[in-house]
Amino acid sequence: MGRKLKAVPKFRSEAEERKFWQTRDSTDYVDWQEAKRVRFPNLKPSTTSISLRPPVALLERIKVEANKRDVPYQSLIKTWLSAKVEQD
Repeated sequence: MGRKLKAVPKFRSEAEERKFWQTRDSTDYVDWQEAKRVRFPNLKPSTTSISLRPPVALLERIKVEANKRDVPYQSLIKTWLSAKVEQD
């Protein structure tokens, strides 16, 4: 290719790395022509449990909406929370 690639720095956290890549063009750091497809069959997203105590009426409404979409209500709550965070 003939083009000198920049070195990818070491990151202290995933958040730091995410911030870095949001403002950079990866083609300055990676020769994508040499990239190989890989699979991570056992990779599971990291999650943590939290406790929420919504009013019963609210939880029932959420369950009705989840039932309409044929998804578990906890998944619907996660989807809604994610969408709201991305929106803001």
